Amino acid sequence: MRELTRIYRQAADKPAIRRMRPEDLDEVMAIEEASFPTPWSRAAYRRELGDNAYAHYLVACIGEAIVGYGGMWVVLDEAHITTLAVAPAMRGRGLGSRVLGALIELAAGLGATRATLEVRRSNLVAQRLYVRHGFVVRGVRRKYYTDTGEDALIMEKEAIRPVPT
Repeated sequence: MRELTRIYRQAADKPAIRRMRPEDLDEVMAIEEASFPTPWSRAAYRRELGDNAYAHYLVACIGEAIVGYGGMWVVLDEAHITTLAVAPAMRGRGLGSRVLGALIELAAGLGATRATLEVRRSNLVAQRLYVRHGFVVRGVRRKYYTDTGEDALIMEKEAIRPVPT
């Protein structure tokens, strides 16, 4: 395990980012369950990947291992980020920033001009990440999280653009 951690640490600055596939769900679910008090179900991810034309999900991989993921819906000119998580052992290495950046780039390429998301009021680490990427707080959804009754901050990033090729 120590060797695996060393390899991950060396490669964490350059994870491969690719589209999430159904066969990724075992690893995604392990990260999901370690990251959220009320995780999404495997069935929810299957529906997102198979039945939702607006859904776009990415994974970050180091070698063959999935170490993070994120997802969004792109409807007309808006990307709504639905989820973002990094494996607990890999946090603090910039992987969340890489996944978020890839989502924003993909959204812009799909025609989105702005991005929105909700984040728990208590999740200061995620809020700092979003602010670094240009998101600002636009409002509050009171008691949004049904598991705890916690408020969600509504954050938005305007004027996203595709990266020139």
